[in-house]
Amino acid sequence: MRMTEHFFKTWDGAKVFYRAWLPEKPATRTVLLFHRGHEHSARWQETVDALKLENCAVYAWDQRGHGHSEGKRGHAPNLATVVKDADVFARHLCEAHGVKLEETVVIAHSVGAVVATAWVHDYAPPIRALVLGAPAFRVKLYVPLAVPALRLKQKVLGPGIVKSYVKANMVTHDPEQARAYQADPLIFREIAVNILLDLHDTSTRLMDDAGAITVPTLIVGAGSDWVVTVKAQREFYRKLGSRIKQFDVFPGMYHAIFHDTGREKVVERIRTFVNEVFERPMCRGWEVNLDKGGHTRTEFDVLRAPGGMHWPLVRSFLKFGGKFSEGIGLGWKTGFDSGVTLDYVYENKAKGLTPLGKLIDYFYLNSIGWRGIRARRENMQRVLQGCIDELRRQERPVRMLDIACGAGRYVLETMAANAEVESSAVLRDYKQENLDAAKQHAERLKLQDVVFERADAFDRESIAAIQPKPTIAVVSGLYELFPENEPLRRSLAGLSEAVDIGGFLMYTCQPWHPQMEFIARGLTNREGQPWIMRRRTQAEMDELVRAAGFEKVSQEIDQWGIFTVSVARRVVR
Repeated sequence: MRMTEHFFKTWDGAKVFYRAWLPEKPATRTVLLFHRGHEHSARWQETVDALKLENCAVYAWDQRGHGHSEGKRGHAPNLATVVKDADVFARHLCEAHGVKLEETVVIAHSVGAVVATAWVHDYAPPIRALVLGAPAFRVKLYVPLAVPALRLKQKVLGPGIVKSYVKANMVTHDPEQARAYQADPLIFREIAVNILLDLHDTSTRLMDDAGAITVPTLIVGAGSDWVVTVKAQREFYRKLGSRIKQFDVFPGMYHAIFHDTGREKVVERIRTFVNEVFERPMCRGWEVNLDKGGHTRTEFDVLRAPGGMHWPLVRSFLKFGGKFSEGIGLGWKTGFDSGVTLDYVYENKAKGLTPLGKLIDYFYLNSIGWRGIRARRENMQRVLQGCIDELRRQERPVRMLDIACGAGRYVLETMAANAEVESSAVLRDYKQENLDAAKQHAERLKLQDVVFERADAFDRESIAAIQPKPTIAVVSGLYELFPENEPLRRSLAGLSEAVDIGGFLMYTCQPWHPQMEFIARGLTNREGQPWIMRRRTQAEMDELVRAAGFEKVSQEIDQWGIFTVSVARRVVR
């Protein structure tokens, strides 16, 4: 196989380096390699040679801040940035090299394994399989209370670094490999504190929600690992939702399982698994029925059952807080999921009776869920702007549709920001008060070509009849409120008929939330009932969209992994 070197520009303009090992004949299969912390893509050379996969192209990247890629060594804004880079890398390979994700297996090591797992969980790429080598779901820090101490250090002193305690002879028994590790000028032994903490938090989330991951998965552990714990890997494996999953621990091996004595056994195990996966027919489409039985359906059913005896006390405290906090009081009055509540959250100004009320409101507005909602709004506006820019490049009309607009902020504010662009919008909602608020907002922004209609977002025929055909359709924060998939199928079928071929669908999803039980037990929705949500995995939501006739183009997600904003293009099938 011939090796070539390349760069691509990731989402924020940073140049990222990668290597490609290509067979003489065009490959129909692909392997993507994610290196471990401190390292770089050249470290995979021996593994690539040893795998000897037929008819298979192999690509390995240097994560930002590593190897030949741009960025301060060992640093990134957060781990979510690196995961997003991985998604851009995969999409770049599809466009530049003709890679098909449906014929792709990911092999990842240590920290790279956590990045790859987060990519599969958060972005749901339709890959064939995932191979995790000694995944760093829990790093052995050895210092008591290391994580809280690092959090305090970062809060007080700001960004910093942690120097690795790991010596070469702690990761491999092979003296030649140890010398190569020590002499490699591209290997550095530091990691940013924020990345180390993000690694811990992201791993916690992934272990908690491993049931959402359903791709075939092989985990290969090291029996004498000084760097990460096998116990965490077992916990992740136990919860893993994959129908095909395997876990092998190689006794006596150190953390660098791809560079340790006996590595040929590891490679052979991986080769067998990868070949089996490629020979097995690809199965897609079953995710649309996960509302009937699956990981998040089980969670939903549990939340509908009575909770512990302390929850009435929690609700009492919240109602008492609502007498002082304007935001909490508004939630009790209109529903914590109402458009009015969301507008208040977007405004993000603490209000209340007395300084105590303002303090309560401040903490309410800065809860993790509401921070995620505000990040979702920013992502919505960024993505919507990108759709408009793409339509303008294609010299196509900008006609927007929002089937559950609320106060219509996303569309109206984006229209106002693009005053020079000839555009129109149809804003729909089932509540007249929301339409009235949207009309007032449009008047304040002095927008003209906007139509307001009271309509059902799940009425297929009504949506399909919209004329002229929209080129951008928006569904934000709606589908997350309904546990069953049948209403979504009707809505998406209507959008598929309504949206012009080549037009865009923007849709949101809530693949994870750290406060599901608190919300279900403590808060009420717009109907005055307990606000019990069924999360949809990103894979489930994407499959519903794909089944309706759309092809996913891109995705944004907040740094906590709570809310996603995706774009799909209407295609002909």
